[in-house]
Amino acid sequence: MNTTKTTLLMALLTCLLVVVGKLVGGTNGMIMAFGLALVMNGLTYWFSDRIVLMMHGARELKKSDAAEVHSMVERLCERAGLPKPRLYLIPQSSLNAFATGRSPRHAAVAYTAGLLHALDYEELEGVTAHELAHIKNRDLLVSTMAAVMAGAITMIADMARWAAIFGGTSRSDDGHDRGGLGEALGYLFLLIVAPLAALVVQLAITRSREYLADATGARIGGNPLGLASALRQLEQRAHFFPTQASPATAHLFIVNPLRGGGLLTLFSTHPPIAERIERLEAMASSFAVRPPRAVRAPRTARIATPLGERL
Repeated sequence: MNTTKTTLLMALLTCLLVVVGKLVGGTNGMIMAFGLALVMNGLTYWFSDRIVLMMHGARELKKSDAAEVHSMVERLCERAGLPKPRLYLIPQSSLNAFATGRSPRHAAVAYTAGLLHALDYEELEGVTAHELAHIKNRDLLVSTMAAVMAGAITMIADMARWAAIFGGTSRSDDGHDRGGLGEALGYLFLLIVAPLAALVVQLAITRSREYLADATGARIGGNPLGLASALRQLEQRAHFFPTQASPATAHLFIVNPLRGGGLLTLFSTHPPIAERIERLEAMASSFAVRPPRAVRAPRTARIATPLGERL
């Protein structure tokens, strides 16, 4: 269902792009603007992992520093049929994590120091499985494609605004002057409605992929309740230890690092935590009962972090 929804939303973005391009400069204008946006977003896609990791001051999490975490990732990757991603540590006391990279063979998973410190084994396993699910489902590729479409629409709208200021879009494709109510409505659509609609559709895609990653991650880890418990902790502690992130990278994290309520939830990159937990708890009934935590191997990793604490 989530895959079908994503496909339909991507088709809607594509149609919106075609309509906007046609309104501004006909077919040629649409192709030129889309080509420029494709090049810009393509460069971002190829180097996104390095850029994002540098933005958050992440450093490589070596096996000698966190042997148990590496063993967990190796075991989950084997179950998921994935190559092992590179692991990184973000020197923040907040509880969050994200995956990045252009493909399963060029992927990385980054944890905040606070997350490794606060979560127990099953919760960390659930978070890790969720991030591996993003890699397995190639969500980063889907998100990049959505960004290309939304970015192109916004770019064309900006072109239309400047063209309107200098009178550069007063003629249609057949060379006749345009004017009146139709032109006014066209500009209103180009300058306000189209970019806003593109943003809403793009965010709907990222929210849909979060639901899919929760479900896939629960199957990889074999324990939906571990991820549900982790999400509950991340949501509760986000008010006290907010993640330092920008709107450009907010969609990567397992929980939204940018807080907001009311109408702002419409523009959230993530679905509501309560609904994600409810879905995971509903999935748990179809999974085999796992041994209680008391008989599972305790976490023994102790990680030295740039925060000056031992995890």
